[in-house]
Amino acid sequence: MTVRHRLFMQSTALIAALALLSGCAGLTSRYAPRVYLAGVDSLPGEGLELRFMLKLRIQNPGDADLPYDGVWVEIELRGQALASGGAAQAGVVPRFGEVVVMVPVTASGLAIASQAISALRSSRESKGLGTVPYALRGHLGGTGLGGVNFESSGEIDLLAP
Repeated sequence: MTVRHRLFMQSTALIAALALLSGCAGLTSRYAPRVYLAGVDSLPGEGLELRFMLKLRIQNPGDADLPYDGVWVEIELRGQALASGGAAQAGVVPRFGEVVVMVPVTASGLAIASQAISALRSSRESKGLGTVPYALRGHLGGTGLGGVNFESSGEIDLLAP
């Protein structure tokens, strides 16, 4: 095989790969899912860790079903990392629809101590705990190529029952 023939074959393979990837990119939803914190329940922990069950409402604003295989989430309070966790569950968020997904997360002893110190500082400054800003970051695992990342933020009332 000549050098010219080899270069032609490599160029053809590269163009085919790029065409395939651009075609697969066109199959993904044009709209990112919206993910909101719908609730938090306590779970039994071990040692110095705390565990929670996060209820995430996932909304699909797109006109195609959004299949997922696995969910990973990290949550911050007051701009500091608190907990993270994942669930190996699969499902589909219907087009123009929503689902609630349960994801167990774990907070380490260090994160808990950091949050306690931050809460003490803010309670001295504002004379109470009240609402606290939170941020969610995570990933919905894809059933084909990749998946989709998400981010959400809001406030949570620590004094609510």
